[in-house]
Amino acid sequence: MKLKLAVAAALLSTSVSAQDWDKVEIRTEPVRNGIHVLYGAGGNIGVSVGEDGVYIIDDQYAPLSEKISAAIATLSDKPVRFVINTHYHGDHTGGNEYFGKAGAVVVAHDNIRLRLEQGSFLKVFNMKTPPQTGAALPIVTFNDEMSLHLNGDEARIIHVKNAHTDGDSVVYFKKANVFHMGDTLFADRLPFIDVDGGGSIDGVIAAAKKVIGMADDDTVIIAGHGPNLNKSQLQAYHDMLVSVRNEISGLKASGLSLEDIVAQRPLDDLEAGWLSAGAEWTDLFIGFVYSSLPTS
Repeated sequence: MKLKLAVAAALLSTSVSAQDWDKVEIRTEPVRNGIHVLYGAGGNIGVSVGEDGVYIIDDQYAPLSEKISAAIATLSDKPVRFVINTHYHGDHTGGNEYFGKAGAVVVAHDNIRLRLEQGSFLKVFNMKTPPQTGAALPIVTFNDEMSLHLNGDEARIIHVKNAHTDGDSVVYFKKANVFHMGDTLFADRLPFIDVDGGGSIDGVIAAAKKVIGMADDDTVIIAGHGPNLNKSQLQAYHDMLVSVRNEISGLKASGLSLEDIVAQRPLDDLEAGWLSAGAEWTDLFIGFVYSSLPTS
């Protein structure tokens, strides 16, 4: 089991360390009401464009900042005024320094600033991020919720506790009826839960439940990774997570070790789309769930 997880981690880590940034293309997709999504090599970027200027949700990896800036320039000739970080991982915060030095105000939950200041190490990806300083750090932080009133809409930035990490936020554009869920939503695969970073399966489920409770049939939901979803598709994601959580919890309560549970292949009956990242990732996901569940 340990060898298998190590092999999977090594394979996953190469996607970042060996990335050829010159080959990455930034693709722009309109959503509605001046809101767009940028797809590249990291987490999906939300963009709000309007009479008050531009602000973005997450900013991918640092080497892509100029490409991201160029893509934004095709939507507006105004500068980026704000960057909202949904969590601390480098594929969502790597562009902070670039945009911060250009004049943007970086906004994030308190725990994001703390983790960026301290640096981090993601074991599953063998990825070390050194402590961040200066413009790379959020200069406006909050504990529970805050709003930006720009471009004719209110963007509510809502902290969801101990979900993908301990600093996650979802962003809700009230008038546009659009959510950006950051990495509390992986729309096309089993999600990564950063247990060492304060994440938990129960928190991811709670985040999905919260958004479902605020959404309606016209809501567009931007994921941290993967395509946009609607409310019914998010409900399916939530229900899948609840089913997996209950399955792994029952097996853990029966006294089985993580290795024993993985050997039983308990997730093989899930719809194929959730298993699209491969068997090694499925095994890792079982470990995320197992590790984040209560011990008794």
